[in-house]
Amino acid sequence: MKSIVIPEPGRVEIRELPMVQKKKGEAVLKLLYGGVCGSDLGTFRGANVYAAYPCIIGHEFSAEVVEAEENPYGVKPGMIVTCNPYFNCGTCYSCRRGLVNCCTHNETMGVQREGAFAEYISMPMERIYDGKGLDPELLALIEPFCISNHAVSRAAVHAGDRVLVMGCGTIGLLAAVSAKLHGGEVYVCDISADKLAYAKSMGIENGFVNSSHEAFMEEVEKATNGDFFDVCIEATGVPEAFVNCIEASAFQARVIDVGVSKRNADFKYTEIQRRELNIMGSRAALKSDFMETIDYVLEGKADLGKIISRRYDAAQAVEAFQDLDKNSGSILKMVFKF
Repeated sequence: MKSIVIPEPGRVEIRELPMVQKKKGEAVLKLLYGGVCGSDLGTFRGANVYAAYPCIIGHEFSAEVVEAEENPYGVKPGMIVTCNPYFNCGTCYSCRRGLVNCCTHNETMGVQREGAFAEYISMPMERIYDGKGLDPELLALIEPFCISNHAVSRAAVHAGDRVLVMGCGTIGLLAAVSAKLHGGEVYVCDISADKLAYAKSMGIENGFVNSSHEAFMEEVEKATNGDFFDVCIEATGVPEAFVNCIEASAFQARVIDVGVSKRNADFKYTEIQRRELNIMGSRAALKSDFMETIDYVLEGKADLGKIISRRYDAAQAVEAFQDLDKNSGSILKMVFKF
């Protein structure tokens, strides 16, 4: 079977591997579609803080079940599914407390362990979720929606909250969509005006360009009548954007960091105490996020198709990554068809 492998930074290969063998308690899946994550691009560029080489990439996907034994999860051959790609150890303190997304020894597919971008994979039954008839291409994009939805859940966004989302990449846009669905008055901010246009196509009308610190603070005050934001979500992985979130926060606001960076943030930390801020990280997602976001899309509350900028056959992975590397500023989401 063929797979998409990054053997080292700057290289992508299509490799022939032995056919996957089903393990006890697992099902064999035939890949249908895969979404390319920012972390996959980071692995290609050598910028992913968690990546190990060489690796099969990919953790956003849809697939058809082709082989499955009797199981209590309802997984059967012929089902179109997506999967939870964050493997937890089950024994660390986080896992023992039920915080499986915060496993101390987490291994995410395509990062710390082999990913999904192969013609066939074997997955534990409990990680396989029925797509409920959702279009397989859209089902492949449920995982990033989960990441965003989990961040919004961490922020406990509710009706009346003024919410600022820093960054209009896939995670930021979907966080804005989720925050709106939770009742928030949502604003997005990005350095690119083109990305704000994407936000409008997703139903997020309020936004502004982060052209300078002075312009940013003026827009924050204008948007909130000087009250600042109840919730700020950092979704860029740029430390300066996290500092922006601190500066844009109302007293006792909730600041959520979902971005990942190798760099440090430098800010006046007394602002945390002065404003009595609630600062939280958001990592991965839970089964409940998968269930909720699948329903959102099925009910027509979120159009994931609008975030797709490029479509490639999996066999074109080398060309696709060259395209993405050169045009990442304008490509929101790239999807492979297997």
